[in-house]
Amino acid sequence: MKNAQARTTYLKDYQPPAFTIESTQLRFDLHEDHASVESILLFRRNQREGEPTSDSLVLHGSHLLLVALQLDGKQLNQTDYLLDDESLTISGLSELLGRAPDHFELRCETRIEPQNNTALEGLYKSKKMFCTQCEAEGFRRITYYLDRPDVMSTFTTTIVADKEKYPVLLSNGNRIASGEVENDSSRHWVTWEDPFKKPSYLFALVAGDLVSMDDSFTTVSGRDISLQIFVEEKDLDKIDHAMTSLKNAMRWDEEVYGRKYDLDIFMIVAVDDFNMGAMENKGLNIFNTSCVLANPKTTTDFSFQRVEAVVAHEYFHNWSGNRVTCRDWFQLSLKEGFTVFRDSEFSADMGSRTVKRVEDVAFLKTVQFAEDAGPMAHSVRPDSYMEISNFYTVTIYEKGA
Repeated sequence: MKNAQARTTYLKDYQPPAFTIESTQLRFDLHEDHASVESILLFRRNQREGEPTSDSLVLHGSHLLLVALQLDGKQLNQTDYLLDDESLTISGLSELLGRAPDHFELRCETRIEPQNNTALEGLYKSKKMFCTQCEAEGFRRITYYLDRPDVMSTFTTTIVADKEKYPVLLSNGNRIASGEVENDSSRHWVTWEDPFKKPSYLFALVAGDLVSMDDSFTTVSGRDISLQIFVEEKDLDKIDHAMTSLKNAMRWDEEVYGRKYDLDIFMIVAVDDFNMGAMENKGLNIFNTSCVLANPKTTTDFSFQRVEAVVAHEYFHNWSGNRVTCRDWFQLSLKEGFTVFRDSEFSADMGSRTVKRVEDVAFLKTVQFAEDAGPMAHSVRPDSYMEISNFYTVTIYEKGA
């Protein structure tokens, strides 16, 4: 059997989406051997004057079992859509709807297996905890969706799980409701609402047995923000520095950039098996523990500085990356390079500007210059890529900054 040939994505081929998603409602029912995901998506046509009208909807999806699909309340059968390993296509929308597809609702139920998701993309099981990583294209492993940065939607997420095994259920936004599952007191649910539109790569979910350090921050306008850092109980004595760094970053972004935090709560979760350093999901940052934990008895000065910089970097993304995001992945350095510049300026103000500049130049000369001189050399905004995961380089981050 031949391997599938890698496809190249070209900047020149960019096309705006035919449809946008106004709102996204998700319900996760988490079990030990699977997770059921129900989505309710409100679509609206994105046609621009002079463009041809699209009568087909093509959604991204990978490693999903489709259980049920409804279009404006009508149950679709297998003759109404086409499935392959990477997409779900519904053709003839006008005929199925009985009208022009200017706006419509799509309900979808999928079944996934987080415990077997070794790619650590989408929703996966990290030891005894459920966790997500959706940048760059992980959300398509959760449900069928327009998994691209230029499709932005409000999200309301309900998580249902065993109350004893997963007492903490987190997602993006503000917590608006919770309770026990009717007729099953062993399971509970929590609903989160993110009122600010975001692309799917910024979606986050965490379910586990965690403890938190709680604090607060008062914005320059007098608004109180709840702050929480969640860790395993064994690590609770190692997050004081991360909390201090977070509050310093929030204050600095107000004073230097005039950017105030915009939700009622900001949360960080530290995960041993998180496959990246950290991720700026809106209101719910997920970190590898190496980027959060610091104890004066065992941690070097360099590691303390790294925690401060990474916590600040992910917080700064709230505006440079989240509220103001990319049109496509070719613009990756506009959020990453700019945010590295912002966290570098923050670190310089927190410590020595001269020392920070020397460190930055030394890193460029030893690491980024070597990349520029080798086979991985590429421009800050290349014209094409074959695999988006290989795009997260020091050229994008450091040279971009």
